[in-house]
Amino acid sequence: MTASELRKKYLDFFAAREHAVIPSASLLPENDPTTLFTSSGMQPMVPYLLGEKHPQGVRIADSQKSFRAEDIDEVGDNRHTTFFEMLGNWSLGDYFKKEQVSWVFEFVIKELGLDPKRIYVTVFRGDSIVGIPRDDEAVALWKEAFSGAGIKAIDIDHADKEGMQDGRIFYYEARKNWWSRAGVPENMPVNEPGGPDSELFWDFGEQLKLHETSVFKAEPCHVNCDCGRFLEIGNSVFMAYRKTEQGFEELPNKNIDFGGGLERMLMAVNNDPDMFAIDVFSGMRAALEDLSGKKYGADPKMDFAFRVILDHMRAAIFLIADGAVPSNKDQGYFTRRLIRRSVRFAQQLGINTSFSEKLVKPLALAYADMYPDLASKHDMIISQIHGEEEKFVKTLSEGMRRFNQLVASEKVKDRILNADDAFDLFATYGFPIEMTQELCEEQGISVDVKGFYEAFVKHQEISKAGAEKKFAGGLADHSETTTKYHTATHLLHAALRKVLGTHVEQRGSNITAERLRFDFSHPEKMTPEQVKEVERLVNAAVQNDYPVSFAEMTVAEAKEGGAMGLFESKYGEKVKVYSIGDSNQKPEANPESPTFSKEICGGPHVERTGILGTFKILKEQASSAGIRRIKAVLE
Repeated sequence: MTASELRKKYLDFFAAREHAVIPSASLLPENDPTTLFTSSGMQPMVPYLLGEKHPQGVRIADSQKSFRAEDIDEVGDNRHTTFFEMLGNWSLGDYFKKEQVSWVFEFVIKELGLDPKRIYVTVFRGDSIVGIPRDDEAVALWKEAFSGAGIKAIDIDHADKEGMQDGRIFYYEARKNWWSRAGVPENMPVNEPGGPDSELFWDFGEQLKLHETSVFKAEPCHVNCDCGRFLEIGNSVFMAYRKTEQGFEELPNKNIDFGGGLERMLMAVNNDPDMFAIDVFSGMRAALEDLSGKKYGADPKMDFAFRVILDHMRAAIFLIADGAVPSNKDQGYFTRRLIRRSVRFAQQLGINTSFSEKLVKPLALAYADMYPDLASKHDMIISQIHGEEEKFVKTLSEGMRRFNQLVASEKVKDRILNADDAFDLFATYGFPIEMTQELCEEQGISVDVKGFYEAFVKHQEISKAGAEKKFAGGLADHSETTTKYHTATHLLHAALRKVLGTHVEQRGSNITAERLRFDFSHPEKMTPEQVKEVERLVNAAVQNDYPVSFAEMTVAEAKEGGAMGLFESKYGEKVKVYSIGDSNQKPEANPESPTFSKEICGGPHVERTGILGTFKILKEQASSAGIRRIKAVLE
């Protein structure tokens, strides 16, 4: 089965059960302060899981592009990737455990044809400390589902200590089978929702566990032991609780949040424990084999390099398509790191010529039905990825010579590379600190990382949060002040289009209670006169005390009404359109138009512009190629 076939089966299955199928959100999150990237299917749905009404209704299904920067160092084995797709179905206060368990089981058994004898389930053990009981309801539902397939499902506890014990359903602690944004129940803040979850595992067979080289061969084997035998393919979160001052209470409207790894499900369907054997990698894999003269699967050491390149280049291509072009800060830092790491491992395969552009077309073909923008942005992607590759190739050999000199010299005392030398490798030769760490680890050497970052801060104004894999993007919270700044970004966006032209489009925002940061497309630095005029227009809109309203409508109706739609591909059939001024008229180029702004957005906003205060632009500067950045405050 191909990825396209499996994805279509899933979305069609839930569409037939009255779910609205929505497109994937961008990999660059909007209004999420916790991360640089969209890292799960749940992430774009958080506002609706917290109670905001979804314009598409109470049953939603999607396939969400996801990227996890923290997994970069894990890539190279047969199942870790940084980029993946998460199949999701969501009940927003509608159906709950009974429907979810039966539907997920029906999908994997009937639609995917998986053998139910090789499916295992984990459930929440309960937490006596916070008074949340064991999930006996889910256990009963799973037993019923397995019984329908002719299997008597035995539930057991403590598999991590005693092994499988002929069990089918396994209890685990909150660390494994509880979901909230803050982790385990005791770490959750007041008013945070969460709940037990139930994970599905596929059994590749006992032979993987018993392989003579397995470090797990002497330990009890169970579904969560990471020996390679079992693979999690899906997780149903039963969001049933909210943290209170007194403890936990049940939510009046309970939600379902299911996430199933598309690639992992394919591995199970194909009964192949190697994720890089699935069809989406086949074109890129063939191109690398042709370039290197080596065959994937013939040499474990070379397979590691193949997998790093396949994952990293797929991720980089998708990131660039969504706007994260290679740079030295924020999301672009990780795009650059992925490409540079790929170059290093390509040389291990013996590829010493340009290779990146030969991987873009086969990947675009593999995803043509779901993500046609990879093809439509083909030339731009190649330009960005090839340019970064060429820049790094020029310095890589010199940097490696310098690195080898440092390792061989007496400067590396006590097997530690000092901060100044680590920073020199970064500043002079373009080695990300993570690459230097990898190279040193191969030589049994550690790196003064703390000292590196101190030097880093001194020499460059760069996002320290990005280096720590966090990002203060989107809305920091939903406080009144932050809500004012969010509304102000709509005024700013409209004013920029009136002053600079309709080519201006939002490319990202970062909003806190202290200020706003707004990125937008524009090819050159704004003049002082343009900055002042934008300020004047925004403040005029504030003084006019325009009403702020929203209406739900189709994307076609939104466009017809003149609404701006940012990241259009992420929207479903129905959207929320926020109007500042007269919601019945299209925004005009005339600054005195009664409709100042009309924009697709999820909120929150103030009710009238008059409460915003005085808008002041603090700085206008370059963010990346063709992208400008404004920092502003409300006084």
